[in-house]
Amino acid sequence: MVRRPVAFIAALVLFAEAVGIVIVNVVLGTVVKNQDMSLAGTDPDVMSKGTWALGAVSGLFLVLCGVLLLLAGIRDRAPGRVARIVLIGCAVVHGVLGALTVGLVGWPAFAFMMVVLGLIVLTLVAYGPGDEEPATGAEPEQPAAPAPA
Repeated sequence: MVRRPVAFIAALVLFAEAVGIVIVNVVLGTVVKNQDMSLAGTDPDVMSKGTWALGAVSGLFLVLCGVLLLLAGIRDRAPGRVARIVLIGCAVVHGVLGALTVGLVGWPAFAFMMVVLGLIVLTLVAYGPGDEEPATGAEPEQPAAPAPA
């Protein structure tokens, strides 16, 4: 089946994206700190620390999503309810950011965001809700006999 490789590839892409997001935010925070200029009275130190914090939180969120996809691929089972909610949130964020990157960064960034979105959605769809393994020792359900007329 194709779902395990897609889950592994999506996890690797999210890990790489997490590293990239952290690096970009560290660079932006350093630039803001070094420019020592105020934007409408805002302290540059607060802006740089906020940028670093945003980079750390974003990186941790992407690593969490990557770990959830990696676990789904290793176990070859659908993610649980909370993991599905987190991955759907990650997919929505990628969709919104992809729409914003067209005008701000360009089409290659949009294409990358859509590839990541596609990998996450494909993993969620490939591991459908009926793919959970039955509990051990449970007997398969027998169809009920029709009621007498």
